[in-house]
Amino acid sequence: MLIKMSVKNLTLDPLTNMPIIILKNEEGNLVVPIWVGVFEANAIALELEKIPTPRPMTHDLMKKIMKKLGVIVSRALITDLKDGTYFAVLEFKTKIKTFTIDARPSDAIALALRFDAPIYVEQEVVEKSKAADHGKDQEDAEKLKDWLKSLKPEDFGKYSM
Repeated sequence: MLIKMSVKNLTLDPLTNMPIIILKNEEGNLVVPIWVGVFEANAIALELEKIPTPRPMTHDLMKKIMKKLGVIVSRALITDLKDGTYFAVLEFKTKIKTFTIDARPSDAIALALRFDAPIYVEQEVVEKSKAADHGKDQEDAEKLKDWLKSLKPEDFGKYSM
């Protein structure tokens, strides 16, 4: 089953200082944290904040090319979590067909945001993310789990980095 989610926050992992994309469902009771690189987080933050850049960034360039070719992103799907790594696909539509392409979750999210396309997470991924320790020892995993459970938008501002 697919669960519709949206980017609720971009923040830094208090233990590793790595950026985290926080996805939440509409009810706010399900959270999927996805650790990404600084450049990937920046691409997402630029779109969330609608910050113009002097030259097109990669995802903006991709969007322009795709639109010229009559291709749109219809949705991003976070499909799996294996050994601490999330997997995703992008679903594209043309006048003729719909197709999917494997993508990193950060790229899938960055493009979905640029096309105002929904982001979905497989329910199994939500369950796996609850149990994952993301390579940290048990004590760090528990601290992180407690921290993620307590996340509130007012704790971080809109999209803090």
